[in-house]
Amino acid sequence: MTESQTLITAIRDGLASSGDAGKAPDMQRYMKSTMPFHGVPSPERTTLARRLFSTHVLTDEDEWRAAVLTLWREATHREERYMAIALTGDRRYAAWQTPALLPLYEELIVTGAWWDYVDEVASRRVGPLLRRFPDDLTPAMYSWATDTDLWKRRTSIICQLTFKEATDTKLLTSAIEANLDDRDFFIRKGIGWALRQFARTEPGWVRAFVDTHPGLSPLSVREAVKHL
Repeated sequence: MTESQTLITAIRDGLASSGDAGKAPDMQRYMKSTMPFHGVPSPERTTLARRLFSTHVLTDEDEWRAAVLTLWREATHREERYMAIALTGDRRYAAWQTPALLPLYEELIVTGAWWDYVDEVASRRVGPLLRRFPDDLTPAMYSWATDTDLWKRRTSIICQLTFKEATDTKLLTSAIEANLDDRDFFIRKGIGWALRQFARTEPGWVRAFVDTHPGLSPLSVREAVKHL
């Protein structure tokens, strides 16, 4: 058995043994998930990930990717996918965070297709790649802003949540303007969230943006000006 297979088995066994059957149905209902939960809350998952990732360190990038995708594609419980996302962000594999990972993250976003998966990948995986490799990632985010897939469009809008003064306002503007007419809650909420976060750094810019974009939905505006 390879180290990645050992890690996958350990993750599955650890989640199963840590689960709380009493909590699982409520977690599934809250997330509106067709996939069941084991009933392992976030703090326990974090502790489990920390222990298992340090015990089973992968030294081959292809093996690491395979472990992530196996956990994701073959998941029987939602926590397995949370652990796959956590594995992509483990500090031991920081050197492998390059633009070549974008197709993997795209798969997680498109097939995950819900906010609990997408927001983590968008802001903590795609976002850092965009910041480190703007020449490679910026064109992709412009393209995603007009994609037919809702969650890729949301990613293009919220990928700069942590950028502060490094925010590419041209990209942010383009991503928002491309989606002004979309009535989907997650798009409108994402627009408001992105503007609210940037308002902590550039409140004047956000105020001017809201004032000059009357097509913004009431939800987006409420979120954008919440702290102005």
